[in-house]
Amino acid sequence: MATRVLQSLGKGLHQASNGFLPKQQAVLTLRTLSASSNLNREDSWFKSLFVRKVDPRKDAHSHLLAKKEDHNLYKIQLHLWRYRGGYPALTDVMSKLRMNKEFMEYREKRGKMLLSRRNQLLLEFSFWNEPVPRTGPNIYELRSYQLRPGTMIEWGNYWARAIELRQQNNEAVGGFFSQIGNLYMVHHLWAYKDLQSREETRNAAWQHEGWDEAVYYTVPLIQHMESRIMIPLKTSPLK
Repeated sequence: MATRVLQSLGKGLHQASNGFLPKQQAVLTLRTLSASSNLNREDSWFKSLFVRKVDPRKDAHSHLLAKKEDHNLYKIQLHLWRYRGGYPALTDVMSKLRMNKEFMEYREKRGKMLLSRRNQLLLEFSFWNEPVPRTGPNIYELRSYQLRPGTMIEWGNYWARAIELRQQNNEAVGGFFSQIGNLYMVHHLWAYKDLQSREETRNAAWQHEGWDEAVYYTVPLIQHMESRIMIPLKTSPLK
């Protein structure tokens, strides 16, 4: 799934022996790309050490703080790839791509457009739905949680119960946890018709018995979290 990020928003019940078992048949790669039309590094970082006097103005901060002479626009894209067969499948695909002349030419051109690139290898939570093609139009929310080391099993046990309370509108798309990259990182992917539907669906969860308890016990496991509202590209099977 390839998506454009529209917006970034700031912000374990006893362990069960079978509450959290990772699926081994698929490995997913989460790639975050940051691109720019132009890059200007004329100003030295040393200037940032000093506080400048700012006169009060009545204007948007985007107008006051942006470099007007450059008019750069940055874009973050997120791609979620599934490799059926786990790590061997991933290795096989990477090997074949390196032998593909057309792909290598594309990769060289792509590299010139990127400011940064970050990859993660993920496994699916056994209690989540596997992502399947959806009809649209939908918006998607990727909620990413950096957990405290040693709390992944506890998180999985709580969410194995809590996910049953978040199926009313078929909003649960997939749940993943990192194996390579940022460790103890969890990603939950949700689908909504629009932002209003998102708000109503999330508020409705509090009417289900057990949801408040799940939130109460899982929040202390989080070091920090991030929410991204995204729309799918035309090439994505998630519409």
